[in-house]
Amino acid sequence: MTHVVLDSCIRCKYTDCVDVCPVDCFREGPNMLVIDPDECIDCAVCIPECPVEAIVAEEDVPADRQQFTELNAELAKVWPSITRTKDPLPDAEEWKDVKGKLPELKR
Repeated sequence: MTHVVLDSCIRCKYTDCVDVCPVDCFREGPNMLVIDPDECIDCAVCIPECPVEAIVAEEDVPADRQQFTELNAELAKVWPSITRTKDPLPDAEEWKDVKGKLPELKR
């Protein structure tokens, strides 16, 4: 199993999860992070670190967000690895509680 980053991360890109990951499975896009399913060891230490609750176990992905499992796998192949915490996006606070942010994703 793996973990999946959901759309809650889009336009926020908090990176608290990156520092605790023992296998560097996070990949960074322009306005979101994803998890590389081939690298994730299912340790779950990243879950409580996310301030917007964007990370879930693959088996806990809600039915209406199943596309994020495939999206994480797809984007992890092309986005670079991120191994250190960075500042969130400048307007992250304004976006952190917004729902349905998939149209905002920048590839």
